[in-house]
Amino acid sequence: MSHLALLPPDVSVWLFVLLAVVSFFTSGMTAAMGLGGGVALLAVMASVLPPAALIPVHGVIQLGSNVGRAVVQRRYVVWTLVLPFVIGSLIGAFVGGQTVVTLPGWLLKSVVGLFVLYATWAPKLKLGDLKPAAFGLGGAIATFLTMFVGASGPFVGALLAPKPIDRLQMVGTFAVCMTLQHGLKILAFGLLGFAFAPWIGLIAAMVATGFLGTLAGTRLLHRLPEATFRLAFKWLMTVLAAELLISTAWSLL
Repeated sequence: MSHLALLPPDVSVWLFVLLAVVSFFTSGMTAAMGLGGGVALLAVMASVLPPAALIPVHGVIQLGSNVGRAVVQRRYVVWTLVLPFVIGSLIGAFVGGQTVVTLPGWLLKSVVGLFVLYATWAPKLKLGDLKPAAFGLGGAIATFLTMFVGASGPFVGALLAPKPIDRLQMVGTFAVCMTLQHGLKILAFGLLGFAFAPWIGLIAAMVATGFLGTLAGTRLLHRLPEATFRLAFKWLMTVLAAELLISTAWSLL
């Protein structure tokens, strides 16, 4: 098989390599800091991939990133929280899947750009300790959102943060919730007719480099002082989001 057969439509060899490298570093970011990598990867992919492919392809890559953490931390998962989250997520995936296919590409890119700005600069959500039913509602909202913006990790983290669970339980439960959420999203897009096959080569490469990034993340990212890193990250995300919004506006003129 020619190496060109591994390339999705409109993806050059250089872009293929760039996205694989970006997956390495964004996975390392998540491994070192808990959150942020999914949003960063989404911002980069939104700048170079067709809008119709952005959310489903990003979802498969994020699924690969979260499965490893979920397996490693499985003994710490608080399953009494996962169950209502899954029930809510089923509802959110169904409703979101029916809606997202009707959105024009320019609107989807605009939503992603605004979401990246919000996730980068807005104060972290501080939700109260939700009861199981309300946690299920949070799962529905989070999964509905991820059908449009791809990276709902900050919202799910806000749902879990007030819970009286220790750090290991939070990491494990978060990984399982995100794994299930991305899995449902992929299923929804598959049922709605999205063709994943042309993207398998890119997805496999990005999942593989993402796993390597997870292993190497702490060593790579702790070379910078955390305050410096966070400031640089915020401005990088701002530039990427601004580019998305400006290019979308320009295309409408």
